[in-house]
Amino acid sequence: MIFLKTNVELEIIRANGVILGKAHAEVAKIIKPGITTKQLDKVAFEYIKDNQGQPSFLNYNVSGHKFPASLCISINDVVVHGIPSNYQLKDGEIVSIDCGVFKNGFHADSAYTYAIGDVKEETLRLMRTTKESLFVAIEQAVFGKRVGDIGFAIQTYCEKLGFTIVRELVGHGVGKSLHEKPEVANYGKRGDGPKLKENMVIAIEPMVNQGKRSIHQENDNWTIRTQDKKPSAHYEHTVAIKKGKADILTTFEFIEEAISKSEYIVNI
Repeated sequence: MIFLKTNVELEIIRANGVILGKAHAEVAKIIKPGITTKQLDKVAFEYIKDNQGQPSFLNYNVSGHKFPASLCISINDVVVHGIPSNYQLKDGEIVSIDCGVFKNGFHADSAYTYAIGDVKEETLRLMRTTKESLFVAIEQAVFGKRVGDIGFAIQTYCEKLGFTIVRELVGHGVGKSLHEKPEVANYGKRGDGPKLKENMVIAIEPMVNQGKRSIHQENDNWTIRTQDKKPSAHYEHTVAIKKGKADILTTFEFIEEAISKSEYIVNI
């Protein structure tokens, strides 16, 4: 079942997207070498709770395994679902941060990848390409198109620049549940898959590897790494399907303002 949202419900998700974007920004303000990923998680948790929201990921249950934190923090070759810990960030690393906010009955979901200090140019190019592919895909998220058009846009954009698409992990519908139908793969064929209808809400989230597309899951039942240990990048927006142009319900505005003032994060 694919749920269409009312305009009132879209505004709830948009408001949650603002809280989410500001929570990301609070985290971005303190990203630097030496800080632990647990410290980042604590900042996001407190900001979301202070704004009467709930972290969507905290205690999220998959097959009896509950995610133990508010943020997924994925460093270098970790694609997604990295668990915050006492690990200290280092100069030259990239870190993708995925977060969700639940408030007034609906979720918003967004991810952003950060480059800390002296990051290799090829890795910065991976990040730029992944972020650009997100907006290329959003151009396809309009009434009358199909889910496959979104995946095709991401795949062709990234592969022509020499990067690979993770196939086992996908975007998704967003609403009263964090993960709803339809699945939104980052690869596909034009004209394939469910038709996009007005006021569908989906999370589009390209996960793109510098090396080969193969991944594996660690024994913690969450952390997903690239098989060849090469870096992976991840960006995500929650968007509503509209006629003519998609409506982006989450925001990078506050994140990018924080990056512009940071001594440590590279503005890609």
